[in-house]
Amino acid sequence: MTLQEEITRLVEAVLEGTSFFIVDVTVTGQHSRPKIAVSLDGDEGITIDDCAKVSRELGNQIEQKDLVPLAYTLEVSSPGLGQPLKLPRQYTRHLGRNLKVHLRDGNLRTGRLAAANEREITLEEAVKGKKKGEAPPAVIIPLEEIDKTFVLVSFN
Repeated sequence: MTLQEEITRLVEAVLEGTSFFIVDVTVTGQHSRPKIAVSLDGDEGITIDDCAKVSRELGNQIEQKDLVPLAYTLEVSSPGLGQPLKLPRQYTRHLGRNLKVHLRDGNLRTGRLAAANEREITLEEAVKGKKKGEAPPAVIIPLEEIDKTFVLVSFN
């Protein structure tokens, strides 16, 4: 089992019984000073305190099991605003927010996330020149057609 797989297994155990989930686990620089980066999210979001708690528990587990004999860096964080959504579970947390969806065929869709499930999302597309009270067109996009999706920040 690789170090990345072992770390993932440990994080899953730490998160058991919570609403938090793993977005990504990476291990770089394994021969010098390894950097272990764990990205977490939650169904209701995740706070810095939550990340710190997971980091402490994970660090303790790594030390107890002597998984990394060298000095290492452990970083546990939430995906930032500039990070794309990676998992179907992340979409449901962003219902009602505006998204920019890059499709695998090179097309780009922008609009409000109206619905999401394990297979597809429904996006109410932003259309210029639509009349007041007119419903925006909804498009259903299968997740396998999505290359990457970004949440658009609104300062309204």
